[in-house]
Amino acid sequence: MSEKIAGILIPDTALVREATELVREVADDLLFHHSRRVYLWGSLQGSRRGLIADPELLYTGAMFHDLGLTDEYRSTDQRFELDGADAAREFLRGHGIAEDEARNVWLGIALHTTPGIPDRLEPEVALVTAGVETDVLGLNLDALSQAEISEVIAAHPRIDFKAGILHAFYDGMKHRPDTTFGTMNDDVLAHFDPAFVRADFVGMIEGNTLPG
Repeated sequence: MSEKIAGILIPDTALVREATELVREVADDLLFHHSRRVYLWGSLQGSRRGLIADPELLYTGAMFHDLGLTDEYRSTDQRFELDGADAAREFLRGHGIAEDEARNVWLGIALHTTPGIPDRLEPEVALVTAGVETDVLGLNLDALSQAEISEVIAAHPRIDFKAGILHAFYDGMKHRPDTTFGTMNDDVLAHFDPAFVRADFVGMIEGNTLPG
């Protein structure tokens, strides 16, 4: 039976059920509930913006977007966003999803911490970021009704979420600090680790050994 939260339908399909089961197995409650809220917030924000995403693809993007923070899917040599993006693309390919659609999900996850770009791309890309921005940063809450906000949080509680997500970010990135260069992720490492030294873009330009 289909589930509806704050007017948003959770698709009752094999793909969605398997995506839910996969994330439930590898992620803790904090990441699972966060990922479900990202789908709901993203869908609600999309309805306000006139953006219509494929529900299965948006759901997969939302559910997989933080898989790179989990023990099962984290790598050592690339940004955590790419871990989740790669996993989602392989998952969708395994379900016969067209390559261009799988790529949109890949982009939605890969770019969800890169402000300003996803909004210009397909709804499946833009609305993952919109959902993340609402849940993590509280952006565009004024576009939602208090009843919608209350219903989403009742279904997927935010229990000590702010501290919890910061620790999840740190745990998922502390072993690969070089991957945070050029992203907001280095703010998290600097917050938790006073010994962390950010790479300096200006210094890299000035240190370029090419002439001129």
